[in-house]
Amino acid sequence: MTSEENGKSTEEESCDELEELEIHLLLEGIYRYYGFDFRNYVYSSIKRRIWYRIRVERLPNVSSLQEKVLHDPSVMARLFSDFSIHVSEMFRDPHFFESFRNNVVPFLKELPFVRIWHAGCSMGEEVYSMAIILHEEGLYHKTKIYATDMNEELLKRAKEGVYPLDRMQAYMDNYQIAGGTKEFTGYFEACNDKATFYPFLTQNVVFAQHNLATDHSFNEFHVIICRNVMIYFDKFLQNRVHRLFYESLCTSGILGLGDKEDIAFNNYSQYYEAFDREQKIYRKVK
Repeated sequence: MTSEENGKSTEEESCDELEELEIHLLLEGIYRYYGFDFRNYVYSSIKRRIWYRIRVERLPNVSSLQEKVLHDPSVMARLFSDFSIHVSEMFRDPHFFESFRNNVVPFLKELPFVRIWHAGCSMGEEVYSMAIILHEEGLYHKTKIYATDMNEELLKRAKEGVYPLDRMQAYMDNYQIAGGTKEFTGYFEACNDKATFYPFLTQNVVFAQHNLATDHSFNEFHVIICRNVMIYFDKFLQNRVHRLFYESLCTSGILGLGDKEDIAFNNYSQYYEAFDREQKIYRKVK
């Protein structure tokens, strides 16, 4: 497309090309020096987060941010936090959890033990949601949940299980829509403006750092939940993650995706059938 066709001047196109090169060099430097791979994240999203950090640090351009990142780990830590997507809530998209309870739980009850992987667990809200369902359905005692994220700070907060008290009403509403069978307030202790979930909910949970962009399979699972994480990945990285999940799921294993994601149009879609297409729950068939 020429500059006349896209409405940009030659000078503007040149600036865009330079900016893209700077961002490429920044992400390559982060990968080589720190080992974190953001090179295959959606460009528009990663660009927006880079410029947010540039403005906050009061820097003139991407190259100046690269210099700061490579020479000051504290700046890298702040940029890493910008890159880490941690938007979640308990029983998010409650009809997903309702379907899990009604359709997946009966399948899990037939197994002698259950291994579940929550990939990209953020601050753990959906992990606690899953633990509550399994507890209510009499499955928790024979289940091991592996909750992973690339961000150690988020994992630390997930382990603590402490959330703002003012979110509990919304979480309670989600819980009820998801088919909750008990009093939601019985799962946490309220103190001042915080709600602390009881430790028994993480008794069978392993929190561990894992980077979907670079790390490999570490077990075989009956269920993998990864919701609204891959929307930030480009096609190459999405296929890499789907390969990782395919290799990590046992035959007839369940894959749960987010409402903005789909199993279609990746290299492994033919190996799954829809378990609940509307709620993006799939079963591995071969």
